[in-house]
Amino acid sequence: MNQADSAALARGTAGTGFGVLGAISGAHFLNDMIQSLILAIYPLLKSNFALTFTQIGLITFTYQVTASLLQPLVGAYTDKHPQRYALPFGMACSLSGLLLLAFAPGFGWLLLAAALMGTGSSIFHPESSRVARLASGGRHGLAQSLFQVGGNAGSAMGPLLAAWIIIPHGQHSVALFALAALLGIVILWQIGSWYQRQHLSRPRAARAVVDNGLSRRQVGGAMLVLMALVFSKYFYLTSISSYFTFYLIQRYQLSVQAAQLHLFVFLAAVAAGTILGGPIGDRIGRKRVIWFSILGAAPFTLLLPHVGLEWIGVLTFVIGFILASAFSAILVYAQELMPGRVGMVSGLFFGFAFGMGGIGAGVLGHLADSHGIEYVYRLCAWLPLLGLLTALLPEMRKHRQA
Repeated sequence: MNQADSAALARGTAGTGFGVLGAISGAHFLNDMIQSLILAIYPLLKSNFALTFTQIGLITFTYQVTASLLQPLVGAYTDKHPQRYALPFGMACSLSGLLLLAFAPGFGWLLLAAALMGTGSSIFHPESSRVARLASGGRHGLAQSLFQVGGNAGSAMGPLLAAWIIIPHGQHSVALFALAALLGIVILWQIGSWYQRQHLSRPRAARAVVDNGLSRRQVGGAMLVLMALVFSKYFYLTSISSYFTFYLIQRYQLSVQAAQLHLFVFLAAVAAGTILGGPIGDRIGRKRVIWFSILGAAPFTLLLPHVGLEWIGVLTFVIGFILASAFSAILVYAQELMPGRVGMVSGLFFGFAFGMGGIGAGVLGHLADSHGIEYVYRLCAWLPLLGLLTALLPEMRKHRQA
């Protein structure tokens, strides 16, 4: 966050604040690394507390639905009333949930830990997305991709750290990651101070609203299509993040550590692919990126349940890489559909994504208990075909209005 970044941002669109984007992406890395631990240690929790797949789904449901219900409300409120220290407060909630997760004595306490971590996420994502857009210098897709790649990289680290540290040393070792949360609070405290200065100093011209040339009915229809695409993406991602280790252990007789490494490959591919969607969308249009990133994964998801172990790593990497580019393009497209409501739109889509992930975890957990874990992946393989709905998205014309 150097003076050049601040000066560029004060001028509105004169340049991209890479120092600020690096800081908020780093904070996103820490936040999502912490958040991903609860998913990454499911095999440990299942063993320690004799959990069913349905109970595992309820933990994810509690975490993700808590986040989904609060995020649009947080974003809508801070659109009108910017909060300087909302970001470090959100990380403090995650810290509390992390410590409770480390020492939870029973299933009910695990649910409370998940709720606290979900609350922290609900505060972090809409506000940090707003910071990324403010620092974009007009390159909104690039800024969202840089912001998102930090989170995806953090999510990818969760299974790896669980395999290296938590699985060998037990549930209490989760508390070691409180140091990462404390570092996140320090970074976000500084970003909160910067954000307040930039918000107050930006000239009125930099706050001009962009008219996209669409009617209210067109905007509403496009938002529904985008939500259907988010549904397809996050139901599939949840099937991987919540249950893929169990699938690999059951079908291929892998150890927990080996299965976690395959999950890491998928999540690392998501992190690698994320960086491309936003800047490519800036150049060729969001709609084309959305087409490729949802529908393009379908051939590979359809193959995944029918291949041997030697192809699993290749297919999961390709699927993660392709799917990853979708969210940045979808989010920026939605922000352009509803100009001037960055926080609300960001909160809505982050919240909807988390909510779909939570509902997906509960539904898929029940299906795994009733029909078997392999059935889940045969069914979810068809979800990317919903990418055909991208044809219904309108093209937007843009001109500024004061």
